Amino acid sequence: MNYLQEIEGKLVHDKLTEGGGCGGGGGGGGDTTTRIRRIWVRGPIIVGAGPSGLAAAACLKEKGIPSLILERANCIASLWQLKTYDRLRLHLPKQFCQLPLMPFPSNFPTYPTKQHFLDYLKAYSNRFDLKPIFNMKVESARFDHRSGLWQVKASTTTAAATPGAGLDKKSTNNHDDGRTEMVITTTTEYVSQWLIVATGENAEESVPEIEGIESFGGPIVHTSSYKSGEIFSGKNVLVIGCGNSGMEVCLDLCNYNARPSLVVRDSVHVLPQEMLGSSTFGLSMWLLKWLPVWLVDRFLLLMSRLLLGDTSKLGLTRPELGPLQLKSISGKTPVLDVGTLAKIKTGEIKVCKAVKRLSLHAAEFIDGKVETFDAIILATGYKSNVMTWLKETKMFNEKNGMPRKGTPNGWKGELGLYAVGFTQRGLLGASADATRIAQDIYDNCWNPHHHHNHSNTHNSVPFNSNPIIYYSSTNNHPTPPTPPHIN
Repeated sequence: MNYLQEIEGKLVHDKLTEGGGCGGGGGGGGDTTTRIRRIWVRGPIIVGAGPSGLAAAACLKEKGIPSLILERANCIASLWQLKTYDRLRLHLPKQFCQLPLMPFPSNFPTYPTKQHFLDYLKAYSNRFDLKPIFNMKVESARFDHRSGLWQVKASTTTAAATPGAGLDKKSTNNHDDGRTEMVITTTTEYVSQWLIVATGENAEESVPEIEGIESFGGPIVHTSSYKSGEIFSGKNVLVIGCGNSGMEVCLDLCNYNARPSLVVRDSVHVLPQEMLGSSTFGLSMWLLKWLPVWLVDRFLLLMSRLLLGDTSKLGLTRPELGPLQLKSISGKTPVLDVGTLAKIKTGEIKVCKAVKRLSLHAAEFIDGKVETFDAIILATGYKSNVMTWLKETKMFNEKNGMPRKGTPNGWKGELGLYAVGFTQRGLLGASADATRIAQDIYDNCWNPHHHHNHSNTHNSVPFNSNPIIYYSSTNNHPTPPTPPHIN
């Protein structure tokens, strides 16, 4: 019996509260039952089963450290599986996007497709036998100074159909066939010495505030809901955001005979995806081994001018800082051109200034121009959601939910708190942090040669043991078993 089955098997022993309670939803609309249970986790709790969370769990497991992954969606890598467009490919060569301990298959293309990457992540999860708990939304995580442990509260909600006659219809969800639903919310408090935040910098859609956006008469779609340009064929579409996603969505719209206009609010670096027979990113990393950043930036801009021409003539002015220096200071990623510039040059994609306001079927830009549109696509990116659930402000900035310390020092906080996937360096940065975190926990807590000052030696557990232990308590500050250690 694996530990997920054990959870369900022991559910009958958990504290059960009916009607309201923690996570119960409240406010009518269904007969609500809330189950509350508490679980001690021997290893780190990892919040998020994206590439960052999987990498952290794999690195821990390679060192013999168990972990427990909590994921709010019903699958691994939910951003990639559920919120990406069909034509997406990795923008960097596969060797810069692989997770620790397992390279991409040799038969994969240099720039893997979305499906290639998902196949890789599933194989990665299988290889390391990673089994996240899905549909488990973390509501809060706080450090309890009295016990010296992290307390992570998460909930999952299910709707169970029941015969209609036995339930009060005022507090149930009724169906046409006479069935009703009882909403069951199970709230679990996981307790551990370590908490790894792996929700990353792309946890929630970033939606800009634009005057009149609520009055626009056509569809407004964030790229998280965009799959292809097929439904926009023959339409005038305004794409707001000129990063890699905005550029690629415009290209996709052109391929489906839509008429896209690209909003370019700020200056932007556009670089060729490859130069001198190598990937631009790979060549840059190689040059940085020998040359200073400013000189590599000059080389990249010179090559870009030769290969792409003067982008300012297309309405794409470059920032004063070079692409690598700007990335290092602000985290703003240069755009790697995959064919969009050619469409801009032919006029198939229009470039517009920032939007001043929207009306029923039109957009007014800051230069005074007004044009009509059938739809708007927001390629405005994502943001961290850490501060909505993590009750800690020393490590993370309250305003943007990012680590206060910059790369490469943002991965470690205090009191057993870690972060992975917040480097603004993509999968390469996440992999590096996952490796550091596993090594740090091993060196300080799990190394057999590391001496601990614990008195209850009988509570030692082996590395490959089940990561969870049930315990029960009726008070508000439960005391879990003594943390595991090595003799």
